[in-house]
Amino acid sequence: MKREHLSDLAGFVCVAREQSFTRAASQLGMTQSSLSHAVRRLEARLGLRLLNRTTRSVAPTQAGERLLRTLGPALEQIDSELDSLSALRDKPAGSIRITAADHAVETVLFPRLERFLAEYPDIHVEVTMDYRLADVVAERFDAGIRLGEQVAKDMIAVRIGPDFRMAVVATPSYFEANGRPRVPQELEAHNCINMRLPTRGGIYAWEFEKGSREIQVRVEGQLALNTLWTRLRAVRAGLGIAYVPEDVVQSDISAGRLIRVLADWCAPFPGYHLYYPSRRHAAPAFALLVQALRYPAERKKSRS
Repeated sequence: MKREHLSDLAGFVCVAREQSFTRAASQLGMTQSSLSHAVRRLEARLGLRLLNRTTRSVAPTQAGERLLRTLGPALEQIDSELDSLSALRDKPAGSIRITAADHAVETVLFPRLERFLAEYPDIHVEVTMDYRLADVVAERFDAGIRLGEQVAKDMIAVRIGPDFRMAVVATPSYFEANGRPRVPQELEAHNCINMRLPTRGGIYAWEFEKGSREIQVRVEGQLALNTLWTRLRAVRAGLGIAYVPEDVVQSDISAGRLIRVLADWCAPFPGYHLYYPSRRHAAPAFALLVQALRYPAERKKSRS
């Protein structure tokens, strides 16, 4: 096969998966016009239309879907084998794509990436921050980072962080004006700072547990935000009650800037895990990153 033919096929697969010439061109590091020309060249060579194009969307035709099902796994295998060849280099190399929420990136991933990237300069890591429970296979991520309870059972999960607790907090002035909730249900009468989760398609219900009781409360409020750091800014400004990770407000609580309530209803649960498909080829670069991110207690288990 001619080299340009393989390049055209890879371009088609990327466009078909992304359903966008713009996103695919960005991912492949080429211009949209070059990518469009490559796909049209492939269609002309096959004598078939592979993509239906409109001003707003791109979607595979029946022929395109068939080619994608056959070609996609084959190209992934080629990429995996090329990555595995880095084991023959003096220095490990490769590219790794990860999806994670902003809190996981700030508190777990970045602190360890700083040393890892310095130690392995030929390994490249791309991180996409969002709250979606991304399908790492369909979206071609090498791995994702989520709380342990959110990881699908068919994935390999490696613990990379300690147990996790949430905290319900607001400023002293807010509680002076509105009173403090004594049980989770009383939050329904307060001005709460909400969060919308893209994957679930709605406002996140605050989760509580005490003994054998588990409660989800759908709170109301003037403000809904989709990042942790904007919710922190809002609660520190006195705009309502927030439900946030305990570690990011511990200093505010200690200094008296925020007051915590319902602590006895916020039980610890499994912390962040790196997850990836069980059938994923363990390229040397990826295996090194897994080991670097592994939670210290888990690291000891893996050696024993």
